[in-house]
Order: sequence, then C-alpha cells, then structure tokens
Amino acid sequence: MMKTRPSWLTKKAADQKSFLKMEKLLKDLALNTVCGEADCPNIGECFQKKTATFMILGKTCTRNCGFCAVSKGIPEAIKTEEAVSVAIAVNKLNLRHVVITSVTRDDLQDGGAQHFVDTINEIRKCNKNVTIEVLIPDFKGNKKSIQKVIDAEPEIINHNLETVPVLYSEIRSGASYTRSLGLLKQVKESNKKIITKTGMMLGLGERREEVLEVMDDLRKIDCDVLTLGQYLKPTEGHIDVEEYISPERFSVYKEIALKKGFKFVESGPFVRSSYQAVNIIEGMF
Repeated sequence: MMKTRPSWLTKKAADQKSFLKMEKLLKDLALNTVCGEADCPNIGECFQKKTATFMILGKTCTRNCGFCAVSKGIPEAIKTEEAVSVAIAVNKLNLRHVVITSVTRDDLQDGGAQHFVDTINEIRKCNKNVTIEVLIPDFKGNKKSIQKVIDAEPEIINHNLETVPVLYSEIRSGASYTRSLGLLKQVKESNKKIITKTGMMLGLGERREEVLEVMDDLRKIDCDVLTLGQYLKPTEGHIDVEEYISPERFSVYKEIALKKGFKFVESGPFVRSSYQAVNIIEGMF
C-alpha cells in the first residue's frame, strides 16, 4: 500500500521568472544538471538562487540503480567542449562554490575521470577563487582513475554510499559498499587537505543500528562530511518508500553524527548530497 506523503515534505513553488532564466542559460550552454535529470525536489529553490549541480559525461547512466531517476542505457559520446561550457556557466552565475557530478560511465576505460580533471582545470583557468566539489562515481574501484581526480585537487571529493550494506543488492546492485568506502579512504590517505564527503538516503528500510554502523565505518576512514536525506520515489517503476523519516529523527541523527566526529553534517527530509553545498565550505573555513 502506498504511504501517504507527510506534510513536512511539501515545498513552495519556485519563482518562474528566475527558474526559466536559469533553465535558458543551461540550455544555451548545452549543459545537464542532476537537479533536472534526477527529479530533485529542490530544483526550484536552487535555480531561483542561481545555483545548480552540473552533470557531465552526458545524461545516460550505464548502471541501473533502483532509486535513481537518471536515464539508463547506452550513453552518448563525450562532448569535449563541455568542460569549457561548465566554466563559462560558473562565471556567468558568479558562483563561489561549484558542484560537478556525472552519470556512471562504465563504458569508458577511466570511467570519465579525465573529463572531471579537464572540467576542474577549465574552471580554475576562469576563476581561481571558486571552490570546487566533485561528486564522483566509483570508477569500478580503479585506483588510477580515482587518483587522477585527487591529483586535480578539488576542495571537496564526494562519493555517496547511498544506503546501508544490507540493502545494496536491491538499491545499488552494480556497486559495492566496500569499494565505495575504499574510494573515500584513498582520497583521505592521498591528500589530507581534501574534504571527503558522502551521503545516504533514509526511508528505504534501513534500521537505526545499521545507519549508526555506517557512520562508524566512515569515521574509521576519517570521512569529514555526512549528508542524510529522505528517499522519495521518482516514478512507479522505482523502489518503494518504506518509511518517511520525521524531521525530529533527522535532527537526532545529526546530533549523533557530530558526536561521532564528523566535521559537518546536513540532515533533513529535503537534504541532498549537493543541496546548499556552499554551507560546508562556509562552515568549515
């Protein structure tokens, strides 16, 4: 039986003028955003604030995660000019902090790592003062690909665990909990100055004890930042919501995570991995 969506999961409509202006800029530069492709509930708010999470390497993912609204299938060819287009958008929007993510590209030898590096470099050519956060796929655990991104020295490297280990076979069948932890560990061991960050969706059937165990695993590898948000089913074909987590429980999780040693925690129903990401930079420096 479908669960009734609670009142705290209602958002105000975006200002259409601001929304359409942002939409036109992205269209003119032929840029994709995870905001649009993943049906993010915060898209109106973020576009109104002239911010977005740029999604490079196309908009078709080679994996088939049961929670994700991004298109799956045979991906398109990489647009070499995309890195420059992202840099232009960053300047036009006058961003202080930019978040770049991608679809997973298991069809590419390096998983698209070099394209991340090229995008980082193009942004830095245009603006040396902007801080850069990359939300990267696992590159199938390829250490050389991961190291490419580390060596480009973005301020934040984010890689989402998404859920607790016991749910991986259903939620992230193409991924590995151990592999994802290993990626975050490699970043911190290679360059302690880089902030490591990860996020989880709640409401998929995880138990409280399992969430706390994930927190412990992350602190063992010195992960700095944790985001916790409510999973929302994008279409009928996606995995069902098992539970709506109350704002009060999200607050409790935040308190627990901070006590465990995370340097920064965002926890709430509408929190997403890159939602209001600039707060982390402002909160940690």
